[in-house]
Amino acid sequence: MKRRRNLLGTSHPSNRKAGKLHYTALWLRSPSKWKIKALLAFFAFSMVASVLLYTQSLVNELVRREIIAVEFYASIFEHNFASADNNPDLLFLLDRVAPTITFPMIFADVSGEPNWPYLDFSKNIDVDTTQTKDQQREYMLHRVAEMAAVYHPIDIKDESGAIITRIYYTNSSLIGRIRLLPYVEIVIVSAFILLSYVAFSYVRRSEESNVWVGMAKEAAHQLGTPLSSLLAWVEILRLNVNNPEQIEETTTEIEQDIARLNIIATRFSKIGSEPEMKSENLGDVIENVCIYFEKRVPHLGKQIIVERNLDFTIDARINGELFGWVVENLLKNAVEAIDSSNGRITITLGIVKGKLTVTVSDNGKGMSVQTRRQIFLPGYTTKKRGWGLGLSLSKRIIEAYHRGKIAVRDSAPGKGTTFIIELPEYSVR
Repeated sequence: MKRRRNLLGTSHPSNRKAGKLHYTALWLRSPSKWKIKALLAFFAFSMVASVLLYTQSLVNELVRREIIAVEFYASIFEHNFASADNNPDLLFLLDRVAPTITFPMIFADVSGEPNWPYLDFSKNIDVDTTQTKDQQREYMLHRVAEMAAVYHPIDIKDESGAIITRIYYTNSSLIGRIRLLPYVEIVIVSAFILLSYVAFSYVRRSEESNVWVGMAKEAAHQLGTPLSSLLAWVEILRLNVNNPEQIEETTTEIEQDIARLNIIATRFSKIGSEPEMKSENLGDVIENVCIYFEKRVPHLGKQIIVERNLDFTIDARINGELFGWVVENLLKNAVEAIDSSNGRITITLGIVKGKLTVTVSDNGKGMSVQTRRQIFLPGYTTKKRGWGLGLSLSKRIIEAYHRGKIAVRDSAPGKGTTFIIELPEYSVR
């Protein structure tokens, strides 16, 4: 029978291009450690450089404004000295401008000797008046030398052009604090990053420990069903040693359980490697898992009906073993969630609104909202068995290998749970 391809199938050139883009996106999402470190280092360097440059621009603007202020003050001061009658308006303006000056300033003579009394001929200078005059002079000369090294002094001249006094000045303490601010921020951020690294390292080690614990639980969970079945078949053999037909049937089932153990070993050996994908009939894959699992549910001590609504005309590009593992995990979780004697699990396969969907529903005890948010996390479990890594591995198998989606569609305490799987690549016969 001629098959018609879905637009999301692999036969169309645009889909091959989309596949390349997908693998490129996967590579970008999973770069090597040195690339991540280099990227983080680049962003850190860029942030530090940006902060320093921006801070320097602010400092330069403040310095420019302070220079304008001191030059304005000097011009008023010079005009006041040049005025013969000491204009009261100029004196008023001078008194008003002086308090607005926040940067250090010292008045000195032509030779750089600070004017006495030092407290009256300086601004924003901490002059210790308890010291002797010589000690104060030595301190003021030291400050004048520091100011002269930063800015050239402003000369105040009389009408004849002779220098009356000189104003030495430097930047305010505010500018110094702003200059130090980015370095303080860098130190604080570095300390925060260091503490975060230590904390995340601890969390990562804890998660790795949980993953190993979850892997051990999942291995036990996977081996539990065939081992339980084998014990049951052995007991049946003992009870039917004289019944050849029953022995033949039981032997066949034992062979299937042994094959299942081999499949489980193969599944775990493939964790972390790239699986082989090929077109398979999805209905057959699900049906085989259901048949195997349905026969062994009674051995788990429960009476549960596994109802199937499967469309056997759908082929999908999957890895049969891994996808069967996902279905098996969902079935086991459903069985463990059912406490009543009239348990029912319904598996539906079909095309819904152009999407290939598989739903697994049960009438079990359901989940709370908090459990739903954490159900796919590695190592998370609400039971003594299962739900350690089963759903986490299922999520990885569906999303990373099959490029699909898996989620809890509906669930509430006492109302059961429905999982839904969506696959992008399929064809219908």
